[in-house]
Amino acid sequence: MTGKMSCESAEQANNHKKWPALVAGRKSNRKSRLKATFVALVAALAYAQAEDVGSHTLFNVREYGATGDGVTLDSPAINRAISAASQTGGGTVWVPAGRYLSGSIRLTNNINLHIAAGAVILGAPQEMEGYDAEEDFAGPAYQDGGHTYFHNSLIWGENLTNVFITGNGMINGGGLVTGDGIEDRVDGFNNFGKAHPSPTGPGTNTWPQHLGNKAIALKLCRNVLIRDVTIFHGGHFAILVTGCDEMTVDNVMMDTDRDGIDIDCCRNTMVSNCRVNSPNDDGLCPKSTYALGRRVITENLTIVNCQVSGFNEGTLLDGTMKPHRGGMGRIKFGTESSGGFRNVTIANCTFRGCKGLALEEVDGGILENISVNNLTMMDIYNYPIYITLGRRNRTPGATNGVLRNISIANVIASGVDRYSGIQITGMPGDDIEGVRLENIRLNFNGGGTTNQGATPMPELGAGYPEPFKTPAFGLFARHVKDLELQNIRFSFVEEDHRPAMVCDDVDGLEIDDFKSQAAENVPLVKFESVKDLVIRNSPSLKGDKNE
Repeated sequence: MTGKMSCESAEQANNHKKWPALVAGRKSNRKSRLKATFVALVAALAYAQAEDVGSHTLFNVREYGATGDGVTLDSPAINRAISAASQTGGGTVWVPAGRYLSGSIRLTNNINLHIAAGAVILGAPQEMEGYDAEEDFAGPAYQDGGHTYFHNSLIWGENLTNVFITGNGMINGGGLVTGDGIEDRVDGFNNFGKAHPSPTGPGTNTWPQHLGNKAIALKLCRNVLIRDVTIFHGGHFAILVTGCDEMTVDNVMMDTDRDGIDIDCCRNTMVSNCRVNSPNDDGLCPKSTYALGRRVITENLTIVNCQVSGFNEGTLLDGTMKPHRGGMGRIKFGTESSGGFRNVTIANCTFRGCKGLALEEVDGGILENISVNNLTMMDIYNYPIYITLGRRNRTPGATNGVLRNISIANVIASGVDRYSGIQITGMPGDDIEGVRLENIRLNFNGGGTTNQGATPMPELGAGYPEPFKTPAFGLFARHVKDLELQNIRFSFVEEDHRPAMVCDDVDGLEIDDFKSQAAENVPLVKFESVKDLVIRNSPSLKGDKNE
């Protein structure tokens, strides 16, 4: 019995000695199996890719004659690749690394123009005449020329479904021009709806100019995606989209001289995670022009997690972020507002070295149901928030517009120009209705004078909607019905000799928890023709009811 037990113990001990080797062997076999599986998977993917190419769903522009040398005009080859893809029902037109000098690139249905990392589509010089002619337009036009014509763009599409521009490459406008004076003259109308002297008559378009002035222009397209690309020097518009439905613009950087992106007469649009630098014009700009020959509202729009700025062109891209005197940038609704704006959310956006948020309705449309939340601003020119109703009424049959139901919350700004604080201005007989400002903390540069505080501010009337210098450094409200102010803080760096707040012709003003700095012997607020005033938790205000 004892001997048997000894033998078993010896055998067990021997097995224990073998156990690490057995485990190692099993691990080795497992690694082998995993390696074999991985190799098989890679082979399957390679086969699938080969099948993809073989079935003509991936179209490399090099195979259609593109050189990518930055000297040869490659847009004809790119258009051949797009045409080949279109003939098979669509696919991905692949632009590999290289520098592709291009005139107009014409998109078709079901096309993904994929600009790979290291690839640059470079706008050709105007003298190469590589851009398509401006299309016919049955005028007269009631918008500027940049909004009237689309075909004279670096990349354009019209009446398309399933349009995708993707990739980590760059669109460099190169030879695109930023002005549109020629197109304005042919339109026959200027920004105020007054006729230009045009040798051919308004809207006749008998010239063609081939004036390349937009990086991407899409008209009447559905199911649009623009993602991951970088646009440098985009001409008059880096992106212009008009009459489009179901569109997403995501993770796009625009560092350009004039407008970043204009969203015109569009529905169901999402703009997210974009950085837009535009020193001399608007950054992110919803509009509602008459370019489609009728009033079309821009609605169901979401703008989230975006940055706008007004640095010198190119300095956002290179990281130096050089200030531009009077940089525009900003998020602005308008100027063109024939159809108006409805159901809009703006959230989690930053502004730097530019103007602030503008909501403008001056062409007879309706601007309503706007929710704004979580904005941070730094070094702001002219104004942080501008809400205005005007009577330019640029389009045929326009009546006075409507602006109502606005909520703006959680805004922090520093370095705000002394030119103007928050402006909320309706028109005599046409009030802005239902505005709520909540959790607003603004720090102004200050320096306003007593004379500025005593100077009456003009009415906008039919003028172009840019703010006037205000007699208040913090907030000026006039011709407003139902204005709510909660948890508002104003301060200044240099002493400002204007009141913090001036309210004139306001019907229903509710103030809760308001605090502001004030210069000595300067009234904190001025109220004129204010009805139904309620003040809570604001002991610094005269007549505090502390309700």
